[in-house]
Amino acid sequence: MAPAIGLALLAPLHAEILMGNSTITNVVVVVALIPLYGTGALFIREAVRRTGRGWPTMLAFALAYGMCEEAFLTQTLWDENWAGVRILDYGYLPALGTGLPWVMFMAGVHTIWSIGAPIAIMETLAGSRCTTPWLGKRGFWAVAVIFVLYFGFGAFDTLNRKGMLAGPPQNIVAAVVVAGLVVLGLRLRRSAPTAEGRAPGPWAVLAFALVAGAVFVLLYAVDPTGLSPWLAIPIPAWVSVLIYLALFATVGALVRHWSHRSNWSDAHRLALAAGATLTYAWHSFPWKVISTEPVSLAADLTSNAIMTAAAIVLLVIAARRVST
Repeated sequence: MAPAIGLALLAPLHAEILMGNSTITNVVVVVALIPLYGTGALFIREAVRRTGRGWPTMLAFALAYGMCEEAFLTQTLWDENWAGVRILDYGYLPALGTGLPWVMFMAGVHTIWSIGAPIAIMETLAGSRCTTPWLGKRGFWAVAVIFVLYFGFGAFDTLNRKGMLAGPPQNIVAAVVVAGLVVLGLRLRRSAPTAEGRAPGPWAVLAFALVAGAVFVLLYAVDPTGLSPWLAIPIPAWVSVLIYLALFATVGALVRHWSHRSNWSDAHRLALAAGATLTYAWHSFPWKVISTEPVSLAADLTSNAIMTAAAIVLLVIAARRVST
């Protein structure tokens, strides 16, 4: 049970606290997010591994999870003043009722940082059990039920507090996108190495992940949102969307090509996850804490420093696990 429990705890810490959305002292937030991020990541991981599928399916399910959360649970795709921040003003399209840069940002955030990276790190720590199920049948369905119930109650609570922020067309499109991603994930299969040549070394892959991560987070670090007041890239929203699409396509194509080479290993997968984790770590410092209660700058920076140190320690332990 250790890897399963570890993933259930790591996912919410990675998704929200390491990102800088909240401080580590806010225990209530951490505990409240375990049934969402923790059981969500664990459910996705177990569903993929129990059916013999691999990372393409994992990422498709993670993207479906992210779009479902943002469209129906938190409704940030439609909330123009979420948590007091005008997140949709940047690139807002009235016809869609949302801002495309925010959609792109949330797609990457949940696919890689909320779900993908925590699973990759915990599978590395699991050693020889990295691709085998961690839960029995009863445990798997228990996690599924907890996740669905928590998600349902959370969505109901959002509706009571905010009402339906999107019209039927937006909700239908969101539901179709989520369903399409699930179907796509079910159709994807793990494939054996086929490409000739060798993939770059793990350190080169780590450097690549750090650069790609920096481009990703800085594309939404724009002044109108107030979420990241410095290190911003002041560019028009439509340019941001094009760069996001190019970034997703480039990273996806390169990682797919490298992962089909014979020397692709657990060290390479950990390098990608480490790049994502360290990106969140450094970017937590300029990122604004999203909280209903005031948080001092000292508390924010201290929390970020503690989480960054903890992330580095965890990555070192995972790297040592790979080397042994």
